[in-house]
Amino acid sequence: MKSVRRALVAGLLGGALALTTACSSGGGGGSSDGGKTAESKAAASAAQIAITPKNGATDVKPSDGLKVSVASGKLSKVTVTDKDGKAVDGAISADGASWVPKAGLAVGSQYKVSAQAADDKGVVATAESSFSTLTPENTINFSDNLAKDGTYGVGMIVRLEFKKPVKNKDDVVKNITFEATDGSVVKGHWFGNQRIDFRPEKFWKSGTKVTVHYHLKSVEVAPDVYGARDLDESFTIGRDKESTVDASTHQMTVEKDGQVVQTIPISTGASEPESWRAYNGTMVIEAREGSAIMDSSTVPGLQGAPYKHPVPHSLRLTDSGTYVHGNNWSDSSVFGHENVSHGCVGLRDAPGDAGGDDTPAGKFYADSIIGDVVTVKNSVGNDVSPDNGLSGWNIDWKNW
Repeated sequence: MKSVRRALVAGLLGGALALTTACSSGGGGGSSDGGKTAESKAAASAAQIAITPKNGATDVKPSDGLKVSVASGKLSKVTVTDKDGKAVDGAISADGASWVPKAGLAVGSQYKVSAQAADDKGVVATAESSFSTLTPENTINFSDNLAKDGTYGVGMIVRLEFKKPVKNKDDVVKNITFEATDGSVVKGHWFGNQRIDFRPEKFWKSGTKVTVHYHLKSVEVAPDVYGARDLDESFTIGRDKESTVDASTHQMTVEKDGQVVQTIPISTGASEPESWRAYNGTMVIEAREGSAIMDSSTVPGLQGAPYKHPVPHSLRLTDSGTYVHGNNWSDSSVFGHENVSHGCVGLRDAPGDAGGDDTPAGKFYADSIIGDVVTVKNSVGNDVSPDNGLSGWNIDWKNW
């Protein structure tokens, strides 16, 4: 009897175990297959995202560009951050096929990219990448003719000079921008491969505030050579003062804000010898030098007896040595009647190296600032070269 009971219990346990095993096997198998199917659907987006530069890339040139693109789908979200976690501004194209940054990348930085795209069924694909840009071994520094928060005349031209030749001129220009409160459009003009001058189409308006942004640190200005730094410079345009020298009448007419305020007797470049003739054209005061040393040896081809002596109230107009300055050695009868200078515009001044403050030269000097316009007409001399000083106003806008 005990044997029958043991057999019965064993049979019942065996059946229960078999039943339990069968239920576990059936339920577990169904759950596992169902999970794999769901995962496959989630990962089966037809959208294929590509990120350039590739993940893990190093020493990337900023000019090589960052681009996110997708095939068989449309981008829905792209996030790019630099090493400081700052977002890189960019935009997805209208067709959703690509994303590019609005500005160039920075040198010596790391970037992280995260992108999402959906195929035509709405199934989302994601991709992530990171890369780093190069740190330049060679750089070119530059300088301009602006003083911090300076005030200049309406003829001011911003002159930017590089210490070494620039090859990628277009890339340089694209990364120099001007903000002017009067809305002026400013363009650059290259003189050679180390100097570029900037100006608006017409003279600045009085009171205009201007900020220049030199974003050149990440610009490849020549093969494997980058700009040395980024720099912002601000300046203000002061009152409008424009002077016109008529070499034939020996007079200089001074206008302020469009009104004639003074006519000053002058003496400008003599007709002979030829090297003494004054330039014609629009020039700009580029420096206030006070009592400057005039040295004939620094002017190639200048004829006549050599000289080297201080000249009072000197306002430089050209790199080659044209000035508006005080003349304290000629008889007062010369001014307004004769042209006797070596190419400069002379105003009557008092004896002594410093001249006199209460003279035509002294008063004109005191009232002049860098950027003031001085135009010479009716001289028998040549036209001033646009790259001689800040004389770029002698190039018409379409050729600037």
